[in-house]
Amino acid sequence: MTATTLYPPLEPHRHGMLPVDALHTLYWEESGNPHGMPVLFLHGGPGAGASPLFRRFFDPAYYRIVMFDQRGCGKSTPLGEYRANTTPLLVSDIEKLRALLGVERWLVFGGSWGATLALAYGQAHPAACLGFILRSPFLGTRAEIDWFFEGGRLFHTELYAELAAQVPPAERDDLLAAYTRLVFHPDPAVHLPAVRAWSRFECLRASLRGPARDEPLPQSDLLDIGLARLEVHYFRHGCFLAEDQLIAGMPRVAHLPGVIVQGRYDMLCPPLSAFRLAGAYPGADLLMVPDAGHTAFEPGTIAALMGATERFKLQGHFRRAV
Repeated sequence: MTATTLYPPLEPHRHGMLPVDALHTLYWEESGNPHGMPVLFLHGGPGAGASPLFRRFFDPAYYRIVMFDQRGCGKSTPLGEYRANTTPLLVSDIEKLRALLGVERWLVFGGSWGATLALAYGQAHPAACLGFILRSPFLGTRAEIDWFFEGGRLFHTELYAELAAQVPPAERDDLLAAYTRLVFHPDPAVHLPAVRAWSRFECLRASLRGPARDEPLPQSDLLDIGLARLEVHYFRHGCFLAEDQLIAGMPRVAHLPGVIVQGRYDMLCPPLSAFRLAGAYPGADLLMVPDAGHTAFEPGTIAALMGATERFKLQGHFRRAV
Protein backbone atom coordinates (compact mmCIF):
# COMPACT_ATOMS: atom_id res chain seq x y z
CA MET A 1 0.00 0.00 0.00
CA THR A 2 1.36 3.40 -0.99
CA ALA A 3 0.70 6.65 0.80
CA THR A 4 -1.91 7.64 -1.78
CA THR A 5 -3.73 4.29 -1.88
CA LEU A 6 -6.92 3.91 0.10
CA TYR A 7 -7.55 0.75 2.08
CA PRO A 8 -9.50 -1.90 0.12
CA PRO A 9 -13.28 -1.64 -0.11
CA LEU A 10 -15.15 -3.06 2.87
CA GLU A 11 -18.76 -3.58 3.82
CA PRO A 12 -20.46 -2.72 7.10
CA HIS A 13 -20.74 -5.57 9.58
CA ARG A 14 -23.84 -3.99 11.09
CA HIS A 15 -26.17 -1.12 10.33
CA GLY A 16 -29.52 0.23 11.37
CA MET A 17 -31.99 3.08 11.52
CA LEU A 18 -32.16 5.41 14.52
CA PRO A 19 -35.35 7.45 15.05
CA VAL A 20 -34.31 10.79 16.57
CA ASP A 21 -37.69 12.53 16.61
CA ALA A 22 -41.18 12.18 15.16
CA LEU A 23 -39.96 13.27 11.73
CA HIS A 24 -36.36 12.10 11.22
CA THR A 25 -34.82 8.63 11.20
CA LEU A 26 -31.07 8.28 10.65
CA TYR A 27 -29.18 5.55 8.82
CA TRP A 28 -26.01 4.42 10.62
CA GLU A 29 -23.39 1.75 10.02
CA GLU A 30 -20.26 0.19 11.50
CA SER A 31 -17.35 -1.40 9.67
CA GLY A 32 -13.80 -2.43 10.51
CA ASN A 33 -12.80 -3.87 13.89
CA PRO A 34 -15.78 -4.08 16.29
CA HIS A 35 -13.34 -3.83 19.22
CA GLY A 36 -11.06 -1.23 17.69
CA MET A 37 -10.52 2.49 18.17
CA PRO A 38 -13.89 4.18 17.52
CA VAL A 39 -13.80 6.80 14.79
CA LEU A 40 -16.84 8.83 13.77
CA PHE A 41 -16.92 10.01 10.17
CA LEU A 42 -19.02 13.14 9.53
CA HIS A 43 -19.96 13.83 5.93
CA GLY A 44 -20.09 17.19 4.24
CA GLY A 45 -22.69 19.27 2.53
CA PRO A 46 -24.86 19.81 4.49
CA GLY A 47 -26.86 17.24 2.57
CA ALA A 48 -24.18 15.21 0.81
CA GLY A 49 -24.51 11.91 2.68
CA ALA A 50 -21.78 9.43 3.60
CA SER A 51 -20.06 7.63 0.71
CA PRO A 52 -18.66 4.10 1.19
CA LEU A 53 -15.36 5.46 -0.12
CA PHE A 54 -14.74 7.22 3.18
CA ARG A 55 -14.54 3.91 5.05
CA ARG A 56 -11.29 3.33 3.19
CA PHE A 57 -9.33 6.09 4.95
CA PHE A 58 -9.15 3.91 8.07
CA ASP A 59 -7.19 0.72 8.78
CA PRO A 60 -10.07 -1.76 9.20
CA ALA A 61 -7.95 -3.99 11.43
CA TYR A 62 -7.53 -1.17 13.95
CA TYR A 63 -10.48 1.20 13.64
CA ARG A 64 -14.13 0.74 14.55
CA ILE A 65 -15.53 2.90 11.76
CA VAL A 66 -18.87 4.58 12.46
CA MET A 67 -20.68 6.50 9.73
CA PHE A 68 -24.17 7.91 9.50
CA ASP A 69 -26.28 10.06 7.21
CA GLN A 70 -27.30 13.32 8.85
CA ARG A 71 -30.92 14.49 8.94
CA GLY A 72 -32.36 14.68 5.45
CA CYS A 73 -29.32 13.04 3.82
CA GLY A 74 -28.46 9.80 2.05
CA LYS A 75 -30.37 6.82 3.44
CA SER A 76 -31.84 8.82 6.30
CA THR A 77 -35.50 9.71 6.00
CA PRO A 78 -37.19 11.88 4.86
CA LEU A 79 -34.60 12.80 2.24
CA GLY A 80 -34.09 16.52 1.82
CA GLU A 81 -36.21 17.38 4.85
CA TYR A 82 -35.22 20.77 6.24
CA ARG A 83 -37.75 21.03 9.05
CA ALA A 84 -36.35 20.21 12.51
CA ASN A 85 -32.90 20.30 10.92
CA THR A 86 -30.36 22.51 12.72
CA THR A 87 -26.77 22.25 13.91
CA PRO A 88 -27.72 21.78 17.60
CA LEU A 89 -30.11 18.99 16.60
CA LEU A 90 -27.35 17.26 14.59
CA VAL A 91 -25.06 17.51 17.62
CA SER A 92 -27.79 15.92 19.73
CA ASP A 93 -28.17 13.16 17.13
CA ILE A 94 -24.48 12.28 17.41
CA GLU A 95 -24.84 11.84 21.16
CA LYS A 96 -27.87 9.59 20.63
CA LEU A 97 -25.83 7.48 18.22
CA ARG A 98 -22.90 7.31 20.65
CA ALA A 99 -25.23 6.07 23.39
CA LEU A 100 -26.84 3.53 21.05
CA LEU A 101 -23.44 2.09 20.09
CA GLY A 102 -22.00 2.19 23.61
CA VAL A 103 -18.99 4.30 22.61
CA GLU A 104 -17.22 6.06 25.46
CA ARG A 105 -14.93 8.31 23.39
CA TRP A 106 -14.19 8.48 19.70
CA LEU A 107 -11.90 10.16 17.21
CA VAL A 108 -13.95 12.58 15.10
CA PHE A 109 -13.15 12.92 11.40
CA GLY A 110 -14.92 15.46 9.18
CA GLY A 111 -14.31 17.47 6.05
CA SER A 112 -15.83 20.78 4.95
CA TRP A 113 -19.29 20.91 6.60
CA GLY A 114 -18.29 17.67 8.36
CA ALA A 115 -15.49 19.65 10.04
CA THR A 116 -18.03 22.31 11.05
CA LEU A 117 -20.17 19.68 12.71
CA ALA A 118 -17.13 17.96 14.25
CA LEU A 119 -16.12 21.19 15.98
CA ALA A 120 -19.67 22.03 17.07
CA TYR A 121 -20.05 18.52 18.50
CA GLY A 122 -16.65 18.52 20.16
CA GLN A 123 -17.21 21.89 21.79
CA ALA A 124 -20.56 20.67 23.14
CA HIS A 125 -19.20 17.28 24.27
CA PRO A 126 -15.41 17.47 24.66
CA ALA A 127 -15.29 14.52 27.06
CA ALA A 128 -16.63 12.27 24.30
CA CYS A 129 -13.77 13.07 21.91
CA LEU A 130 -10.30 11.54 21.54
CA GLY A 131 -9.23 14.13 18.97
CA PHE A 132 -10.05 15.47 15.52
CA ILE A 133 -9.05 15.06 11.89
CA LEU A 134 -10.45 18.06 10.01
CA ARG A 135 -10.22 18.48 6.24
CA SER A 136 -10.88 21.83 4.55
CA PRO A 137 -12.62 23.24 7.62
CA PHE A 138 -15.66 25.43 7.09
CA LEU A 139 -16.39 27.64 10.10
CA GLY A 140 -19.90 28.65 9.12
CA THR A 141 -19.18 32.39 8.97
CA ARG A 142 -20.97 34.90 6.78
CA ALA A 143 -17.75 35.58 4.85
CA GLU A 144 -17.42 31.89 3.95
CA ILE A 145 -21.04 31.66 2.85
CA ASP A 146 -20.57 34.76 0.69
CA TRP A 147 -17.41 33.20 -0.79
CA PHE A 148 -19.40 30.18 -1.96
CA PHE A 149 -20.90 32.50 -4.57
CA GLU A 150 -18.18 35.12 -4.99
CA GLY A 151 -15.41 32.55 -5.38
CA GLY A 152 -17.40 30.91 -8.13
CA ARG A 153 -17.95 34.23 -9.87
CA LEU A 154 -14.24 35.04 -9.79
CA PHE A 155 -12.66 31.66 -10.54
CA HIS A 156 -15.33 29.46 -12.16
CA THR A 157 -17.12 32.16 -14.08
CA GLU A 158 -18.85 29.84 -16.55
CA LEU A 159 -20.32 27.76 -13.71
CA TYR A 160 -21.44 30.91 -11.93
CA ALA A 161 -23.13 32.05 -15.12
CA GLU A 162 -25.00 28.73 -15.28
CA LEU A 163 -26.11 29.15 -11.67
CA ALA A 164 -27.26 32.73 -12.21
CA ALA A 165 -29.05 31.80 -15.42
CA GLN A 166 -31.68 29.92 -13.41
CA VAL A 167 -32.65 33.21 -11.72
CA PRO A 168 -34.54 36.18 -13.23
CA PRO A 169 -32.13 39.09 -13.80
CA ALA A 170 -33.83 41.22 -11.16
CA GLU A 171 -32.98 38.60 -8.48
CA ARG A 172 -29.35 37.96 -9.35
CA ASP A 173 -27.96 40.38 -6.76
CA ASP A 174 -28.91 37.86 -4.05
CA LEU A 175 -28.54 34.32 -5.36
CA LEU A 176 -29.06 32.75 -1.94
CA ALA A 177 -32.48 34.39 -1.58
CA ALA A 178 -33.36 33.48 -5.16
CA TYR A 179 -32.37 29.85 -4.71
CA THR A 180 -34.30 29.69 -1.45
CA ARG A 181 -37.41 30.38 -3.51
CA LEU A 182 -36.45 28.01 -6.32
CA VAL A 183 -35.21 24.88 -4.55
CA PHE A 184 -38.18 24.76 -2.18
CA HIS A 185 -40.76 25.41 -4.90
CA PRO A 186 -43.35 22.59 -4.95
CA ASP A 187 -43.33 22.30 -8.74
CA PRO A 188 -40.60 19.93 -10.02
CA ALA A 189 -40.46 21.96 -13.22
CA VAL A 190 -39.12 24.81 -11.07
CA HIS A 191 -37.08 23.09 -8.38
CA LEU A 192 -35.38 20.33 -10.40
CA PRO A 193 -33.42 22.65 -12.74
CA ALA A 194 -32.43 24.72 -9.71
CA VAL A 195 -31.14 21.83 -7.59
CA ARG A 196 -29.26 20.39 -10.56
CA ALA A 197 -27.58 23.75 -11.19
CA TRP A 198 -26.70 24.18 -7.51
CA SER A 199 -25.18 20.71 -7.27
CA ARG A 200 -23.20 21.18 -10.47
CA PHE A 201 -21.92 24.58 -9.30
CA GLU A 202 -20.54 23.03 -6.14
CA CYS A 203 -19.31 19.65 -7.31
CA LEU A 204 -17.43 20.82 -10.38
CA ARG A 205 -15.43 23.29 -8.26
CA ALA A 206 -14.27 20.70 -5.72
CA SER A 207 -11.18 19.37 -7.46
CA LEU A 208 -8.13 21.29 -8.62
CA ARG A 209 -8.27 19.58 -12.02
CA GLY A 210 -12.00 19.04 -12.37
CA PRO A 211 -13.96 16.10 -10.93
CA ALA A 212 -11.70 13.48 -9.40
CA ARG A 213 -12.20 9.99 -10.77
CA ASP A 214 -13.42 8.60 -7.44
CA GLU A 215 -15.22 11.69 -6.19
CA PRO A 216 -18.66 10.75 -4.80
CA LEU A 217 -20.68 13.24 -6.85
CA PRO A 218 -24.47 13.31 -6.59
CA GLN A 219 -25.87 10.85 -9.12
CA SER A 220 -29.60 11.49 -9.07
CA ASP A 221 -32.21 14.19 -8.77
CA LEU A 222 -33.04 12.93 -5.27
CA LEU A 223 -29.45 13.44 -4.11
CA ASP A 224 -29.31 16.83 -5.80
CA ILE A 225 -32.49 17.82 -3.97
CA GLY A 226 -30.99 16.77 -0.63
CA LEU A 227 -27.75 18.66 -1.21
CA ALA A 228 -29.27 21.86 -2.59
CA ARG A 229 -32.16 22.17 -0.17
CA LEU A 230 -30.12 21.52 2.94
CA GLU A 231 -27.22 23.74 1.91
CA VAL A 232 -29.60 26.59 1.12
CA HIS A 233 -31.43 25.99 4.41
CA TYR A 234 -28.23 26.05 6.46
CA PHE A 235 -26.67 28.96 4.59
CA ARG A 236 -29.71 31.19 4.94
CA HIS A 237 -29.67 30.56 8.71
CA GLY A 238 -25.95 31.16 9.16
CA CYS A 239 -25.47 27.41 9.77
CA PHE A 240 -27.37 27.88 13.06
CA LEU A 241 -24.19 29.23 14.64
CA ALA A 242 -23.38 32.59 16.15
CA GLU A 243 -20.85 34.49 14.03
CA ASP A 244 -17.40 32.97 14.67
CA GLN A 245 -18.86 30.68 17.32
CA LEU A 246 -16.49 27.83 16.50
CA ILE A 247 -13.34 29.93 16.88
CA ALA A 248 -14.65 31.37 20.15
CA GLY A 249 -15.34 27.87 21.44
CA MET A 250 -11.92 26.38 20.68
CA PRO A 251 -10.66 26.58 24.31
CA ARG A 252 -13.09 23.73 25.08
CA VAL A 253 -11.24 21.31 22.80
CA ALA A 254 -7.81 22.92 22.28
CA HIS A 255 -6.18 20.36 24.62
CA LEU A 256 -7.15 17.47 22.34
CA PRO A 257 -4.85 16.27 19.55
CA GLY A 258 -5.82 17.22 16.03
CA VAL A 259 -4.77 17.34 12.41
CA ILE A 260 -6.05 19.95 9.94
CA VAL A 261 -5.63 19.07 6.24
CA GLN A 262 -6.14 21.87 3.73
CA GLY A 263 -5.80 22.08 -0.06
CA ARG A 264 -3.85 25.17 -1.08
CA TYR A 265 -6.22 25.85 -4.01
CA ASP A 266 -9.49 24.96 -2.33
CA MET A 267 -12.15 27.08 -4.05
CA LEU A 268 -14.99 26.11 -1.71
CA CYS A 269 -13.31 26.40 1.71
CA PRO A 270 -10.25 28.66 1.23
CA PRO A 271 -7.10 28.24 3.36
CA LEU A 272 -7.83 31.28 5.52
CA SER A 273 -10.32 29.28 7.56
CA ALA A 274 -7.79 26.52 8.19
CA PHE A 275 -5.18 29.07 9.27
CA ARG A 276 -7.64 30.77 11.60
CA LEU A 277 -8.60 27.45 13.12
CA ALA A 278 -4.97 26.37 13.55
CA GLY A 279 -4.22 29.66 15.32
CA ALA A 280 -6.94 28.90 17.86
CA TYR A 281 -6.03 25.21 18.19
CA PRO A 282 -2.53 24.71 19.65
CA GLY A 283 -3.06 20.95 19.89
CA ALA A 284 -3.41 20.59 16.10
CA ASP A 285 -0.98 20.32 13.21
CA LEU A 286 -1.89 22.12 10.00
CA LEU A 287 -0.95 20.19 6.85
CA MET A 288 -1.17 22.31 3.70
CA VAL A 289 -1.42 20.21 0.52
CA PRO A 290 0.30 22.28 -2.18
CA ASP A 291 -1.39 20.77 -5.24
CA ALA A 292 -4.96 20.13 -4.11
CA GLY A 293 -8.39 21.69 -4.09
CA HIS A 294 -11.37 20.83 -1.89
CA THR A 295 -12.05 17.16 -2.49
CA ALA A 296 -10.69 14.48 -0.18
CA PHE A 297 -9.73 12.33 -3.16
CA GLU A 298 -6.77 14.14 -4.71
CA PRO A 299 -3.47 12.30 -4.17
CA GLY A 300 -1.85 14.74 -1.77
CA THR A 301 -4.99 15.01 0.34
CA ILE A 302 -5.42 11.24 0.46
CA ALA A 303 -1.84 10.94 1.67
CA ALA A 304 -2.31 13.60 4.35
CA LEU A 305 -5.58 12.13 5.62
CA MET A 306 -4.27 8.57 5.70
CA GLY A 307 -1.14 9.81 7.43
CA ALA A 308 -3.37 11.44 10.03
CA THR A 309 -5.34 8.24 10.70
CA GLU A 310 -2.06 6.35 10.93
CA ARG A 311 -0.67 8.94 13.37
CA PHE A 312 -3.57 8.47 15.77
CA LYS A 313 -3.08 4.73 15.55
CA LEU A 314 0.65 4.87 16.24
CA GLN A 315 0.44 7.47 18.97
CA GLY A 316 -1.85 5.20 20.95
CA HIS A 317 -4.56 7.67 21.91
CA PHE A 318 -6.77 4.60 22.38
CA ARG A 319 -6.00 1.32 24.06
CA ARG A 320 -7.98 -1.45 22.41
CA ALA A 321 -9.58 -3.99 24.71
CA VAL A 322 -8.31 -7.44 23.74
